[in-house]
Formats: sequence, structure tokens, C-alpha cells
Amino acid sequence: MGLLDTIETPQDRPVLVTICADSGMGKTSLAATFPKPIFIRAEDGMQSIPRERRPDAFPMITGSAMLWDQLKALIHDEHDYKTLVIDSVTALERIFLADVLAQDPKAKSINQALGGYGAGTSAIAAMHQRVRKAAGLLNTKRGMHVVFIAHADVETMRLPDSDDYMRYSLRLPDKSLPPYVDDVDVVGFLKLETFTKGDEGERKKAFSTGDRQLIVHACAANVSKNRFGITDPLEFVPGVNPLAAVIPALGGADIVAGESWLATSDETTTETEGE
Repeated sequence: MGLLDTIETPQDRPVLVTICADSGMGKTSLAATFPKPIFIRAEDGMQSIPRERRPDAFPMITGSAMLWDQLKALIHDEHDYKTLVIDSVTALERIFLADVLAQDPKAKSINQALGGYGAGTSAIAAMHQRVRKAAGLLNTKRGMHVVFIAHADVETMRLPDSDDYMRYSLRLPDKSLPPYVDDVDVVGFLKLETFTKGDEGERKKAFSTGDRQLIVHACAANVSKNRFGITDPLEFVPGVNPLAAVIPALGGADIVAGESWLATSDETTTETEGE
């Protein structure tokens, strides 16, 4: 059989998604609407989800060794989970930083760690790449969706062909960003619909009705993208996955479009195979 005989049309596969937002926007609640999720927790944001609808979760990780063990278990052990949620990659950065500094007790900062010259930050970036490799194995070998949750920060863009401007991005150093931005299917920014009001000449005030949107198309104001031709903001209703109706691999899979778990709740309202 020749190499040309191996050519085929790629099939739909589970999705790799990064969800970014400010605190309190509903990142964890949104991640919980993916099909049969299991959470790996570097922080605990699950109190926002009604207890009777709260997904399963591993114990909170306190170091990278726990993270690798939990990822290995999902890759190798039998289970019926369909989505892995990592909450959050921002908190993972802090854990990785602490682990790298622990390897070099004499270093007073990450810039001095492992001999300096960027070796410390490169080691942390390699750990994020290892997380992404594990996610890829779960995605392709175990047929799981993977959702990365990240906190938002503001960065200044200095481009060669335009004036400087600011935009929302993931709260991560530049070296740690690529696994969660470049190498995923969707980067979604969850935002409040905000309006300003005030008389001319006066300082205007920002107001919001509380309505939120998930931005997954290219936008100058924030990091966002998708590989599914989505060009408009998606309405976010707590308890409903706005991606289910527009991504083939999610459509109808354990998600009832338009049905919110809040409607049924009386409560009110975040190389793993060894090295």
C-alpha cells in the first residue's frame, strides 16, 4: 500500500476548549455543562454549581505529582467520563512555579531558578506542554472533550502595523500561553454585556443587565478563536452550553439545548505516561 492510499477525510473528534473570563463570570458553571465531566482542580470553583448538579472531581491538587497521577488515571484506567475540565490553568502556573523553585532552594525568584537565563520559565512552559500532551491523548485515544479554564488579564498589544492597544488575554506568562491558545479548537472569552451612561462632559459610568456572551470568534478586544466558522457572539445562559448547537461533536451529546439546570434548582446563585 502506497502513502497515497492512506489519505482520507478526517472525522469529527471531541473538542479542546479554553474558557477565559474575569472572576465570577461563570467559567466553571459553563465547563460543567459539557458531556459527563470530571474535574481536575488546582482551585475550587465548584461551589457556584448547585449541589445536586455538581460534577465529580478529583481531590484538589497540591503539587504537580498529583496532577500527573490524576491525568495518568484518566488515560489508562477504565471510566465513562466524556469531558475533562482543568480548573484552572492559571492556578496550575502557580503550582508549577512553586515546584520549580523547590528544585532550586537557592533561587530567590523564578528568574534565578535552574541557573537563570530563562531556564525557570522554560521549565514551567514545558510542564504546561505536558498537560497539553495528556489532553491530546485523552482527546484522541479516549474520545474525551477537554476544557481548560483560565482567569483573564489585560495585556498591551504592540503591533508593527497599528497603534498600541489593550486586550483581554489569559493570565499566564507568554511562554505558558501556546498550549491553551494556539493548540486548541476553541478559545472562548466570557464577558458581561456592558453599557456606559452619562452626560456629555461628565465621567461616564458602566452598567450591565447581568447578561453574558461567549465570544469565540476573532476579536481585537480579547483572545478568542474557533475552528468551526462561528462569527457571532453566543448567548450564555447559566446551565446551558452555548457551544452545543454550533459544534458537531457536542450537538445533542448529553446536553439538552435550551434547558438550564437552574430551572430545576431551588438554589441561587469555577508526557503523562512517565518521563
